[in-house]
Amino acid sequence: MKATAIAPANVGLIKYWGRIDESLRIPENGSISVNLSSLTTTTTVEFHDSYEKDQVTIVEIEDVHAVGRVLEQIDRIRKRANIKAKARVVSHNSFPTSTGLSSSSSGFAALTLAASSAAGLELSEKELSILARLGSGSACRSIPDGFVEWTAGSSHESSYAYSVFPPDHWDIVDIVVVVSTTKKEVSSTQGQKYARTSVFYPTRLSHIGQKIREMKSYIEQKDFFAFGKTLEEEALELHAVMLTSKPPLLYFTSETITLLKRVLIWRSEGLPVFFTLNTGQDIHLFCEKKNQETLLANLKSEKEVQRIIVNNPAKGARLTNNHLF
Repeated sequence: MKATAIAPANVGLIKYWGRIDESLRIPENGSISVNLSSLTTTTTVEFHDSYEKDQVTIVEIEDVHAVGRVLEQIDRIRKRANIKAKARVVSHNSFPTSTGLSSSSSGFAALTLAASSAAGLELSEKELSILARLGSGSACRSIPDGFVEWTAGSSHESSYAYSVFPPDHWDIVDIVVVVSTTKKEVSSTQGQKYARTSVFYPTRLSHIGQKIREMKSYIEQKDFFAFGKTLEEEALELHAVMLTSKPPLLYFTSETITLLKRVLIWRSEGLPVFFTLNTGQDIHLFCEKKNQETLLANLKSEKEVQRIIVNNPAKGARLTNNHLF
């Protein structure tokens, strides 16, 4: 049987960093994210007795480690479905891979939904979120719709994500600014293992629950300035932990720094725009819909900008009949 799924990448508004269980990818803290309409992965999976071995094609990259993680997820689903047929997997991203734009979140969410459907499994959203988490932690947040909370939990069954507000709850825009398509040197998976080596990490964990509650309140109330202020503080705090880890993690490039400073200038001049970053050099800029064109015009005049991707809050993983093979 063949199935194809489309899943969005998500960006953490309140982020997770560090894990209490590496094998199950259970995080140290919960998080809040939003799914992004223009950063998507499409994946087709077919299990068939005629295949002599598993075949994986990730269109944008040739990465043995990435293929290995895909095969591990396929094996989990094959075992759960109690089938032995080999699989063919073809996956395509609409955006740069492994540059800090959470390609693993969309990739493993799409893979999990497509493969489980192709294997004949009928899983609930919660079950899909739990299963996607085993492939990539943040993938669990790309299963539900819109604005999503990932409850950290303390066990395999209690760590999953669910929608807290639908995509159309708030008309805000996330503009991704690509400053480089160079693959980052240290993966998020590896970087998270260093989290506890930062002297600031215990302090971060002590108030993360309060930040999650505040962020949900700001989204509910559509309080853009309180939302943006917390968004930026959270991103800088996370990178402070990374910078003080042992070894230190420096994901910014000179272009990143230049653009971040530019955002502060634009805001001082009256343009309400706020930034966040994941574990990479590219930047997410949030604004209200009414200010989108002004922000885009500003960005197009900056030489550091290689590509601009405009996103709205989006639905989570879903099936499609438009197969890749």
